[in-house]
Amino acid sequence: MAERRTSGSKFFMTVVLMVTMCSAIPISDLLDRASQRSDKMHSISTLLNQELDSHLLPIGRVTMPRPASCHTSSLQTPNDKNQALQESESDLMSLARSLLQAWVDPLVVLSHTASTLPHPAQSTINNKIQELQEHFKSLGDGLDILSNRMGPTAQTISFLPYRGGTDLGQDKISKLVNFNFLLSCLRRDSHKIDSFLKVLRCRAARTHPDLC
Repeated sequence: MAERRTSGSKFFMTVVLMVTMCSAIPISDLLDRASQRSDKMHSISTLLNQELDSHLLPIGRVTMPRPASCHTSSLQTPNDKNQALQESESDLMSLARSLLQAWVDPLVVLSHTASTLPHPAQSTINNKIQELQEHFKSLGDGLDILSNRMGPTAQTISFLPYRGGTDLGQDKISKLVNFNFLLSCLRRDSHKIDSFLKVLRCRAARTHPDLC
């Protein structure tokens, strides 16, 4: 019992130390790190989407759901950079965190399905999905720290539950179509997250705000 309390105390002190260290780092530096991470996430999701799309049969393209069916579509987000520039820093952070949170469960589904995906690059896809999970977790932890320094509005999260279930299909075609669709939603949302963080990073740098 004493050993368990000691382990718990060490973990608590580690968390306190990390938060203390991050609080001493300028927000611009933290946003720069976050933007680099989100850029990597979007790059991986785009490559995966292209890989899946290149092996999708014509019937799969016809039956694939539209982007409006993505579970995050109900979240009102800027449609382009100009609209993003009209949003406050706190609102952009809230939107980025909401989208990140919305992908916790779907990424688990993608990871589970990737291990048995009927695709010639199955092993590579599986590894990349796991890498994405790590990036999402790391970025989420970083944005939690950033939002705490930006105020209550930035800490607000809109919950967007995923109700697609864990089974993406029993036959080869339906599994590939549903996997590709979910991945296309991920690519779209990772692009939004990356765009929002790049605007925040540019504003925080204060060097050329007119170029943000």
